Amino acid sequence: MKTVGAVVLVIVAILGLTWIAQGNDFFMYQYFAPKYEGARRQVFEQTRSFNQGMVQELQNMQFDYVKEKDPKAKAALASVILHRVSGYNLNDPIVPADLREFIEGLKKQRLENY
Repeated sequence: MKTVGAVVLVIVAILGLTWIAQGNDFFMYQYFAPKYEGARRQVFEQTRSFNQGMVQELQNMQFDYVKEKDPKAKAALASVILHRVSGYNLNDPIVPADLREFIEGLKKQRLENY
């Protein structure tokens, strides 16, 4: 009987140690992973390639907006452009002045319509 109790106790101890090692690792991962990924995202958003890609995409949308004739389609494009640029730093030197003015004009127009 003592032998069975000792074996059960050893198994429970091994399972407990495994949970402590892996469980705590999971809890630490759960805490630090979002912070790590947030820092990686912030660094990525400061790269030249990200900024050049964003400017190019916004210029393409600006071109589509300017050549669009339908007012409803223009309003939809303006909404997409403003949504896309909402978290972007327009004061970055890589953003051309005409693009910055275009987006500011869209923002003013949006405020006037409300």
